[in-house]
Amino acid sequence: MKKGGVRALCVTPRRAVARLGQMQRHFTVTGFVAHDGRTALHWHRLGRWLPPGGHIEPNEDPLEAVLREVREEIGLDVEVIETTPGFGYGGPRQLPVPATIAIYDLADGDGQVRDHHQHIDLVYFTRPRGASATPASDRDEDAWLWVDAAQLRADIELTHPTSGRAARVPGDVRELGLAALAAAERAPASTGR
Repeated sequence: MKKGGVRALCVTPRRAVARLGQMQRHFTVTGFVAHDGRTALHWHRLGRWLPPGGHIEPNEDPLEAVLREVREEIGLDVEVIETTPGFGYGGPRQLPVPATIAIYDLADGDGQVRDHHQHIDLVYFTRPRGASATPASDRDEDAWLWVDAAQLRADIELTHPTSGRAARVPGDVRELGLAALAAAERAPASTGR
């Protein structure tokens, strides 16, 4: 169709709009664990280095989910580093505000869901409770590495300790990992959460 001598193009076909309306979205959490100037990353089944995280389960709030995911995936009890202060009122209870909320478009699925879908990811910065900060996993393929700020800034390949597979840390993980390390450095001794 022409308008005033210029060809008008439909940039969003109706079929694409219909598919967007049916996009399956999952709420997830990520917990960057900061300890002694390093953050823990694991080799994810999708072939990349990622922090602990996963889906928010039914009847679970985001705080419960991030604490559970970190405990399940690396065996550490952590507390959230609050990056934004809560409001002064006494009730209702306030949950810590995530450091960011990211929307990940998973065109090829995520290993559990094969179809195109999105993760609406609430990203928290955490630190271990207590002195022990040794990630634990009962599966060899879930190797964990403590990565420092210099490694994150250098954008180098990290190598899986047993399989030899290597990959660069994704840019968002590097930036958020650095922010988690900075937040841990600034945070008071304990948040109590």
